[in-house]
Amino acid sequence: MADHYDVLGVDRNATPEEIKKAYRKLARELHPDVNPSPSASERFKEVTHAYDVLSDPQQRQQYDRGPMPGFGGGGGGGGAAGFGDIFDAFFGGGQQQRQGPRSRRERGQDALLRLEVELDDIVFGVQRDIEVDTAVLCDTCNGSCCAPGTSPQTCDICHGSGQIQRTVRSLLGNVMTSSPCGTCRGYGTVIPHPCPTCQGQGRVRARRAIPVDIPAGVDTGIRLQMPGQGEVGPAGGPNGDLYLEVKVKHHDVYSRNGDDLLATLEVQMADAILGTSTRIEALDGDIEVEVKPGTQSADVITIKDRGVTRLRGSGRGDLKIGVQVVTPVKLSHKERELIEKFASGRKNDKPQLSQFQQGLFGKLRDRFLNF
Repeated sequence: MADHYDVLGVDRNATPEEIKKAYRKLARELHPDVNPSPSASERFKEVTHAYDVLSDPQQRQQYDRGPMPGFGGGGGGGGAAGFGDIFDAFFGGGQQQRQGPRSRRERGQDALLRLEVELDDIVFGVQRDIEVDTAVLCDTCNGSCCAPGTSPQTCDICHGSGQIQRTVRSLLGNVMTSSPCGTCRGYGTVIPHPCPTCQGQGRVRARRAIPVDIPAGVDTGIRLQMPGQGEVGPAGGPNGDLYLEVKVKHHDVYSRNGDDLLATLEVQMADAILGTSTRIEALDGDIEVEVKPGTQSADVITIKDRGVTRLRGSGRGDLKIGVQVVTPVKLSHKERELIEKFASGRKNDKPQLSQFQQGLFGKLRDRFLNF
């Protein structure tokens, strides 16, 4: 990297006024509004940066001093640096100071998405591709943050250490303190030519498809962790994790109670009296259901191993079908005569009081839970 004094064309002992005068002269020649050539633009950036450093007394002093011997390497253990450690222990909380520059590469953030699945999908599990809007590695710079053909340059203020040391006068004497370099923000390097695609971040926003294996038996509220599928970190750092919070959609026919599936079967009064069989469409294929003679409303028909596959363990739950006997409302004249004839032979079966139930659904609920 060129010497700042040479860039401005001044002596190392130049006064602040001489430095300002040299900068103004060069700026009038190289400013993009006056000289639009690319070489002049690059030269103008160098001149401006050199002036920013040399016009600041502290930065100029640090620049003139050069790299601190043993700084950032953990080698120098005595003298003012050692005394500074004692000072920090008393007045700085004893926190360990960062040694050397920090890396631009950082781990990406975790992401949380909500994933809706059908009840059919969780019986056996399913694989699905989901699209996420996230941070991905920049294809232009491949995470280097630099424009093609360029690379980071050592910071000329901290000389690559990422830290600035200053001598502070205190009651205990002169103490050497350190703080992150304000020019490079503690990285030890600067990027004079950032990547034009990612603006020097090493990553861009994009949509990408991710295959997701949804295990059988998941339920609403369960979170699935996908390591390394979150956002890529700054400067191409490692990806964070992706968490998927599952929500099972409402089904028009079936509901779920643990690993069991619940449904209601409407049966005509004559079929409930005489018994019948029917085929129903289950979530994983048709099932033959037998309604025994004399079936009552709120009776439960259990079909083993036709529920949801257990998330932990093996096997499946059951399919429980609650019966609702449908009483006809409109009868033809002949149907009414037949019903009246049937009822006349059962005059002794008068209505009787029994334990109060909150309707059919209350009875079904109790039967389902206690069956």
